[in-house]
Amino acid sequence: MQAFRKFLPMFDRVLVERLAAETVTKGGIMIPEKAQAKVLQATVVAVGPGSTNKDGKVTPVCVKVGDKVMLPEYGGTKVFLDDKDYFLFRDGDILGKYVE
Repeated sequence: MQAFRKFLPMFDRVLVERLAAETVTKGGIMIPEKAQAKVLQATVVAVGPGSTNKDGKVTPVCVKVGDKVMLPEYGGTKVFLDDKDYFLFRDGDILGKYVE
């Protein structure tokens, strides 16, 4: 069973898994961990039902499971599930969605 199947974000929260940082340049040079750029791309692995507006209606989340998204450089809450790091962001904090 996947870690995110045991965890359901609340309200308008989105659980994402960041893509791995580049560790080798195209020329084959190893990049030290301290010099690696922070990865701002992630894959959505779980979404909450959405937030409730002032009329009591649920506003759904803008992304769905499997979407590739761009994250802000700072923010999010780190969550450790089944030996993997995930991050929780509010739907409004996600900067954009990659389309194919």
